[in-house]
Amino acid sequence: MKKQNLQMILWIAALIVGGILGVLGIEKLNDLFNFIATAFTRLFQFLAVPTIALAVITTFASFGKKKNTGRIFRHAVSYTLLTTFAAAIVAVLLYFAIAPENLPAEAAAIGSSDIPQNLTGLSYYEHFLSVIPNNMLQPFLVGNVLSVLFIAFAIGVALSRMPESETKDTVIRFFTGFQELLFMLIRGLIKILPIGIVAFAAQLTAQISAGVIIGSIGKYVLVVMCGNLLQFFIILPLFLIARGLNPLKVLKQMMPAVLTALFTKSSAATLPVTMRSAEERMNANPEVARFVLPICTTINMNGCAAFILVTSLFVMQNGGVALTLPTVLLWILIAVMSAIGNAGVPMGCYFLTLSLMAGTGMPVGIMGIILPIYAIIDMVETAENVWSDSCVCAMTNKDIYGTK
Repeated sequence: MKKQNLQMILWIAALIVGGILGVLGIEKLNDLFNFIATAFTRLFQFLAVPTIALAVITTFASFGKKKNTGRIFRHAVSYTLLTTFAAAIVAVLLYFAIAPENLPAEAAAIGSSDIPQNLTGLSYYEHFLSVIPNNMLQPFLVGNVLSVLFIAFAIGVALSRMPESETKDTVIRFFTGFQELLFMLIRGLIKILPIGIVAFAAQLTAQISAGVIIGSIGKYVLVVMCGNLLQFFIILPLFLIARGLNPLKVLKQMMPAVLTALFTKSSAATLPVTMRSAEERMNANPEVARFVLPICTTINMNGCAAFILVTSLFVMQNGGVALTLPTVLLWILIAVMSAIGNAGVPMGCYFLTLSLMAGTGMPVGIMGIILPIYAIIDMVETAENVWSDSCVCAMTNKDIYGTK
């Protein structure tokens, strides 16, 4: 506990130092921080993809042997659906309470020039088709998280159904040993992470000082941000309290993962830190943490569901669509299912929402207006997603193994 407290103090100190240095606006220093932040992001991404694959493979390979695996899966999926629907419902209630007005027609036209043109033609079918790999190595090379999960699931299930033999044991031992090696690399990366936090914090404050978050659609941003904050500080803690867990204690234990998610803007890249925090700080059983967290990284997207729903309603409202109760209920379902099918990568929710709106013929120029401020929204969303993953892991661990 003393070691954890010292580590947390070091992280907070790094956060403050980075924020102060970022405000100074020294160009050469900012260039250095951008370099360090990019280097740490790449290291997280380097470890994240194999971590996801190996965690899922080793878990499903023993699916038939461990009696708790099926229960863990059911609990994780149930909590994922409950928290994601809760996030969407909170977001839609806030949307109608705050009631953002329509933007001027010329604003959407101006925003159209900022939209990545190669994305507006994507259909939702193409999004799912991209998950199915036609090459074993390609998903690992490009970091396609959903495809990696698909491959890992297939290999794990195939291993579980193989007849018991020396060959099967050798293959499983190889994957297990490789997984432990990755965890050693993760421990080393986390030891030097305060350097990365200084760089991430400086990078963020420099962006804010430059006016990145200033926009003309304040009520829309207010809905998105308040929805994320309510989910983070009220809804998810209520889930934990209902399961007999202390939200403040769980948040303190998982704070390294939440802070890392805030700056990397990728729940997949944050996964190594999330898994280590869950096992070593929250004392979650490795059987739970190594199964639940990789799955949640790809399907448990509370912040993404809220963003997709609020943004879709805002764009449709500006496109002249009447937001009737049946329409809103339908889009709650679409937002939740879309979030579950989204990959935990930077700007994944933005691109997915853009594809949905383009496919329905809505005025996607509004997405161009949102783009400059999405970097800040993405940070808050990702932190919420990882906090939700942590809550699902904590609740599942409590259900299966009780408190430690």
